[in-house]
Amino acid sequence: MNHDEQAYIVGAYEHPTRKAPDKSVAHLHAECAAGALADAGLTKDDVDGYFSASDEPGFRPVSMVDFLNLKVRHCDFTDIGGSAPLQHIAHAAQAIAAGKCNVALVTLAGRPRSAPVNFQPDVTQPDLLWERPLRQSLLDIYALCARRHMHEYGTTSEQLAWIKVAASHHAQHNPHAMLRKVVTTQDVLASPMVSDPLHRLDCCVISDGGGAVVVTRPEIAKSLKRPRVKVIGSGEGIQGQSAGGVELTASAARQSGAIAFAEADVKPNDIRYASIYDSFTITVLIAVEDLGFCEKGQGGPFVADGNLISGVGRLPFNTDGGGLCSNHPAMRGGITKVIEAVRQLRGEAHPAVQVKDCALALAHGTGWLMGTRHSSATLILERE
Repeated sequence: MNHDEQAYIVGAYEHPTRKAPDKSVAHLHAECAAGALADAGLTKDDVDGYFSASDEPGFRPVSMVDFLNLKVRHCDFTDIGGSAPLQHIAHAAQAIAAGKCNVALVTLAGRPRSAPVNFQPDVTQPDLLWERPLRQSLLDIYALCARRHMHEYGTTSEQLAWIKVAASHHAQHNPHAMLRKVVTTQDVLASPMVSDPLHRLDCCVISDGGGAVVVTRPEIAKSLKRPRVKVIGSGEGIQGQSAGGVELTASAARQSGAIAFAEADVKPNDIRYASIYDSFTITVLIAVEDLGFCEKGQGGPFVADGNLISGVGRLPFNTDGGGLCSNHPAMRGGITKVIEAVRQLRGEAHPAVQVKDCALALAHGTGWLMGTRHSSATLILERE
């Protein structure tokens, strides 16, 4: 798609709540939608496209469109896990280019902190019969990926810890972050082991909240008074077990990143800021490699020694504190990755972490279980 035909992100809003015992999921969706539309200078009556990952209550998107009192002519409720909001923005851009809608609203919200859910796999899942007897858990699968990466490439727990350290350096400046204390690699390694080799501080937080983004066609974006952020590249990918060909140290980011970079006609070295899904520290390390920021197996040295800290390292990442320190709403952190990238491109991040002359940013999401079957979605965004 020609860059001039692409869509723009004109509104972004992150819910400040990290625990919402007094709000329903629908209420959180509505507040996020209202916040993003107000940020764009638009109203619900301008919206004619709605995108979400079916995390709404009731009849899912049908109930939410009705609850928000929207009049839409295009909708997309694809669910590929934590990367879904990034995919929705790409799909919104495609729908806008095809003339299916003019103003697309993307929302995500949830309350896993106030109302914990005991995740139970779908009994009709085709692989369940073979995997359930092993009693695998989400945490154990990511630990397995980390251990295999250590075995193959010599990656160390201290190198993984640097990812958390970088996130904490950024979170100290975010008044809404759940964990604002700056930590050291020693602090991470001293935290309780939860699934060898992952420590407690290698894991993301659990929070309520959510976020929303508004995407429009170029003519509408140029009529508004907000800084314009153009979607210039997008890609998505799915990686499974490949009939036994399991790859524990690689991800679908190889596919989604390559597609996004080719479409945007830029290279990893051109990126000034990166929002990278951080359910665990190993999630970031593998994505950094597979997106091409370093050679495969060199993720450990690349993330070490503050290389991800804004103003210090070569690749500032997750300057809001990310899922490791700030929030992970609805157990899906994709929407917040886009929101912080938009802040950076607009020059609206906290002054202590704002990347100088940030004109090109990447946002990347990972959904479901890296190490078994998962999705990836990558966006390349440009300040105009």
